[in-house]
Amino acid sequence: MIKVVHIITKLELGGAQQNTLYTVSHLNKDKFTPTLIAGSEGLLVDDAKRLGIEAHFLPSLVREINPVKDIQALLDIRRLLLRIKRSSQSPIIVHTHSSKAGIIGRWAVFFAGMPVVIHTYHGYGFNDYQSILKRWLFIFLERLTAKITTRFIAVSKNNIEKGITAGIFRSNDIELIRSGIDISEFSDVKIDKAKKKMELGVEPDKPLVGMIACFKPQKAPLDFIKAAHLVHQIMPNVRFIVAGDGELRTAMEELINSLGLKDKIKLLGFRRDIPEIMKCLDVFALTSLWEGLPKVIVQALSAGIPVVATEADGY
Repeated sequence: MIKVVHIITKLELGGAQQNTLYTVSHLNKDKFTPTLIAGSEGLLVDDAKRLGIEAHFLPSLVREINPVKDIQALLDIRRLLLRIKRSSQSPIIVHTHSSKAGIIGRWAVFFAGMPVVIHTYHGYGFNDYQSILKRWLFIFLERLTAKITTRFIAVSKNNIEKGITAGIFRSNDIELIRSGIDISEFSDVKIDKAKKKMELGVEPDKPLVGMIACFKPQKAPLDFIKAAHLVHQIMPNVRFIVAGDGELRTAMEELINSLGLKDKIKLLGFRRDIPEIMKCLDVFALTSLWEGLPKVIVQALSAGIPVVATEADGY
């Protein structure tokens, strides 16, 4: 059987991470033996441990740029790959995900002398909102690392176009494979909507607008709060919820208080009951500045909820 080693950075509650765990747990066990290498932080670490596959969680593999930890992560991944290489009599494919693990992981594969490495772009580490120097540094690293990559996968057409424009790969080097969802998980939900809204701290008779996203600059959650303030001035009976968490939570709380919206907007934190929350919404909103593939929009549409979203990439 072919051994497939998936490498991803932080197992947070996001589309790329959920897609990776779904992939490693649904590979044809008659043909493939999956292995997972990931950072040791994130809400999905416990989910990964329950998959019943070989998994390694590295404290050195972190999302933030940290030269000491990044070098250690490179050495740690290389060491694991060499161990896998020595113990396996079958062909090995390494499949990397996310920007950080994509670069460090592919170079670890190179230094381990392994012949096949595939990388999936769930988005890019560079974007139009970075300084020119930082943006071109990331593009340079992607171009350089592309030279040691066997094949590329992108989750959206826009990501393919962006990679070609940046000179990372050519059109015949990459495949489009969109991340899927279980539509029935969102379309077939049966809940007591009034009871669920009260559980969320929202009056049952109030219209509800919601967003589900990590509280990080990419998702622009402060823009959601500013938009909520504008809507509230016209329709004061509307309520708002945001499911997620992250580095911008304090800034969001401060903005909510300064705009007098403390009783109008609920920050729910990370949640496991997203399909049920979706069914409570009258409108789903997403304020992202850029995207890989916004699976949450597909989830909202599957739940029958109208969507208002920024014209970001990732489609």
